[in-house]
Amino acid sequence: MKRKKLGEVLQERGKISTTELRQAMADHQNKSTHLGEILLARGLVAKADIATALEEVFHFEYVDCLTAVIDRKTLDLIPRAIAERCSALPLRREGAFLVVAMAEPQNLALVAELRFTTGLEISPRVAFRSEVREAIRKYYLGGAPDTASASGSDGNAAVEVGGIEFISTSSRQNNQEAMQEMQADLRNRKTPAVVLVSETIQAAVAKGASDVHIEPQSNETAIRIRVDGVLRDFKSVPRAIQNSLISRIKILADMDIAERRTPQDGRFMVNLGQRQIDLRVSTLPTQYGEKIVMRLLDSSAQMVSFSDVGMPQQVAAELSGLLSVPQGMVLVTGPTGSGKSTTLYSALNLLRKPSVNIVTVEDPVEYVLPGINQSHVNTKAGLTFASCLRSILRQDPNIIMVGEIRDVETAEIAMKAAQTGHLVLSTLHTNDSVSAIVRLQDLGIASFLISSSLTAIVAQRLVRKLCSCHGVRRATREFRARLTQSGVAQPPETMPVPVGCALCDHTGYKGRVGIFELLRFDESVRAVVRNGGRSDQVWSAARAQGMRTMQDDAIEKLGACVTSLDEILRVISFEEMAQLTCVACDQNLLPGFRFCPYCGVPCEASRHARRTQPNRTVPEKSFSR
Repeated sequence: MKRKKLGEVLQERGKISTTELRQAMADHQNKSTHLGEILLARGLVAKADIATALEEVFHFEYVDCLTAVIDRKTLDLIPRAIAERCSALPLRREGAFLVVAMAEPQNLALVAELRFTTGLEISPRVAFRSEVREAIRKYYLGGAPDTASASGSDGNAAVEVGGIEFISTSSRQNNQEAMQEMQADLRNRKTPAVVLVSETIQAAVAKGASDVHIEPQSNETAIRIRVDGVLRDFKSVPRAIQNSLISRIKILADMDIAERRTPQDGRFMVNLGQRQIDLRVSTLPTQYGEKIVMRLLDSSAQMVSFSDVGMPQQVAAELSGLLSVPQGMVLVTGPTGSGKSTTLYSALNLLRKPSVNIVTVEDPVEYVLPGINQSHVNTKAGLTFASCLRSILRQDPNIIMVGEIRDVETAEIAMKAAQTGHLVLSTLHTNDSVSAIVRLQDLGIASFLISSSLTAIVAQRLVRKLCSCHGVRRATREFRARLTQSGVAQPPETMPVPVGCALCDHTGYKGRVGIFELLRFDESVRAVVRNGGRSDQVWSAARAQGMRTMQDDAIEKLGACVTSLDEILRVISFEEMAQLTCVACDQNLLPGFRFCPYCGVPCEASRHARRTQPNRTVPEKSFSR
C-alpha cells in the first residue's frame, strides 16, 4: 500500500486548501526545510494538526522535545555533534531500547548510525527539526564534553572536540609523535594544538572564509584566513607549538608527518552542527617549516541561481536559452577563485530533472547534487579527466560536466562529445572569453572544431560587495577622470565609499558578486574563428551582436552602488576597459598606436572622437539615480 504524503493527509482532513498546498510545495522544492515546517512558519496549519498528520504519515508517535525531562546519562549515550548532525535527541532508555526524537525517523541510515553509536536498539519518535535543534542546545548546554567518538561504516575515524567533529581517513600512524596526538584525541585531552585547530576552523567557517593559511615565520607562526577573496590576519601563535599544530593537521589529512621535505596533499571533513565542511589540505616546505593551506568547501551549501550570483538579467536569460539546446559546449572561464564552479553548479541545478542523465567528472566533487552522477578524478589510480570522460560517453549521458580542461586529449574528447548529441559544460583558465579561443588553439585544437563545437563562453570575476553601512559622497576629480578614461561619457556626481561596521568586520565589504561577459557563438563569430581570425576580429564580431563585456558589467554595478571603484580596480585594470576603436574602419586598437594598422588613419583622431562622443557599450543611464 502506497504511503500517503503529509500534504495529502492535511488536504483530506480539510486543514489546507489546494492553492495553499501548491504554494507551499513550490517553496519546499527550493529549500531544504520540510513541508511541515513551511506550513507551520506560514501559519497555514496549526501545530497540533501537523503533529497528528505526521503520526499518520510516518507511523511514529509525535513528541514535544522542549517539554521532555532528560537525565544526563541518557544524553551521554549520543554525543552532541552526532545528535546535531542526525537531528536526533535521546529521550529515555527502556531496557535495551533507546527512545529518540528524530526529525527523520524514516531514515534507516540515521537509525543504523545511532544504533551503532549507542549499542542499543533505537525506538524513534517524530519531532519538528527546529524543536530538535533547540532542544539539543537546551539540554546539552553546559554539559560535560562528549567522550564518545563515532566511527562510520567506511572505517573513517571520527573525533569530537569542543562541539566540532573531525572525520579523518587516518586511523593509525607508525610515528611516535603521531601516536601521541592520536591517543590525545581518543582520550579527548585538549592539547594546545587540538584546541587551536578546532578554534581556527570554527572561526573560519563562522566568517565565511574559503581558505586558512598557516605560515611559519622566523619568530612566530602566522595564521591568516581568506574572506571574500582577500586574506586577513587571524592570529599569531608561538613557534613552540608550530610542529604540534602542523602534525595535528597532517594526521587529520592522512599525511606522512615524518616527511617534511616534499609537498603533500590530503583532505578531511568536519561536522559543525548540520553543516559538513570538506577541507582540502596542501603542505609546502619553506625556510622556517611547512606552510599549510586548508581550502574549506561547504558541501551542504544550497545551490544558487544565476541572478543570485549577480549575473545580469539579460545574460542570465540568454545563457538559460543556450543551455536548453540539447547539444553543444558551454565554457566558463576565469582565474582560480573567480566562481566558475558555482556558475557550473547553478547551470546543473537548472538542468537536472528525472528525464535527463547528467554525469560529471570533477577534481574534487565540491557540492553534492541529488539526481546527478558525480565522479571523482583519481590520478594515482589512473583515473584522469580524459579517461573518465571516455567511460562517461558509454554511460548514455545527456549532459556532461568536465571540471576543467587541462590538456588537448580532454579538450578533443569533450568537443567531439558536443558534436554527437551531448551538452558539455566545462571550465578553462583564461582572462576573458575571447582568450579561451586562443587557449584552445594553443592546446592544439583545430579552429574548425572550436567553431563547430562551442555554443557560448562565459567569462567572470568576483568582486566584493559593499556592506549595508556604505556611504555615498560627492565624486572626486580622480574618480571622474578614471571613469572618463574608461569610456564613460558622463561620470556620476556621486560615488559609493566603504565605511565599516561590526557586521563586515570593519572592512566595508560583505559578500561577493560576480561580473560577467557572455560570448555567444553566432554565425558571424563562428566564421571568424573558422577562418583563423585574430582576437580583435572576434571582438568586433561579438560587439556587433551586442555583447557586453565584464568591464561594462562592472561599471554598471559601480553605478548601482553594488561595489566600489577600488574593488573593481583590484580585479580589472582600466587599461583593459579603455579600448580604442578606429573612427575610420571600426577596428580595435591597442594603446600606444600612433596610426591604425588597418587603414592608416592617425589614432589621435580616434582618441578625439572618443572624448567627444558617448561610449557605445556603456549607456549613460547606468548612472541615473
